[in-house]
Amino acid sequence: MSATGQKARAVVLVSGGLDSATTLAMAHAQGYDCYALSFDYGQRHRIELAAAQRVALAQGAREHRVIKLDLRAIGGSALTDSTIAVPKSSAGEGVAEGIPVTYVPARNTIFLAYALGWAEVLAARHIFIGVNAVDYSGYPDCRPEFIAAFQTLANLATKAGVEGQGMRIHTPLIELSKADIIREGARLGVDYRATLSCYDPDEAGRACGRCDSCHLRAAGFAAAGVADPTLYQTGLAEK
Repeated sequence: MSATGQKARAVVLVSGGLDSATTLAMAHAQGYDCYALSFDYGQRHRIELAAAQRVALAQGAREHRVIKLDLRAIGGSALTDSTIAVPKSSAGEGVAEGIPVTYVPARNTIFLAYALGWAEVLAARHIFIGVNAVDYSGYPDCRPEFIAAFQTLANLATKAGVEGQGMRIHTPLIELSKADIIREGARLGVDYRATLSCYDPDEAGRACGRCDSCHLRAAGFAAAGVADPTLYQTGLAEK
């Protein structure tokens, strides 16, 4: 709550996946007036934007904006280049080591930059992003070091930062396992049926069940002891 008695505003990055849905629920539970921000960036799994809209509406976001970008223009990722296949594996094979081809170059840097701009316009001093450094695919822009560096940048590069009001980047999931994230979301009433995590869903929004994101999601539900509501194309990603 601000000094004027109004809720503090926060921009929350919402992709439509379970991590960002949980992040939005946590920001709301902490008393923030939440403004959801999503991106139509040329992603293979563009259907996730419908999930983002469902999540933002269900969780009472004050506003939900979708910004259109063209990251296909530079490609370099299985999510933005149709010539690069999304890696698939069978249940039990685990997630491959190293930075996978599903890493989108500079994606979180770009997303956070847009969130920072909207936060300034809204006079918001808080940005939430659902990055995770425990159960994730090894993306470099999900690490605590990156977030700390971006927060430093945010306070050097903005009017709010220069005037001493400051910007804070919140990463409430960064040290949680996928199971812990799901348990917390369940506690907060997140409806995970509304979310989509798959990198290569079909046109009906059914998850492939074999990409890294599907394996991490299914394993998280199993470890959390929470029923997995995901509709998979080929059965459960994890047995």
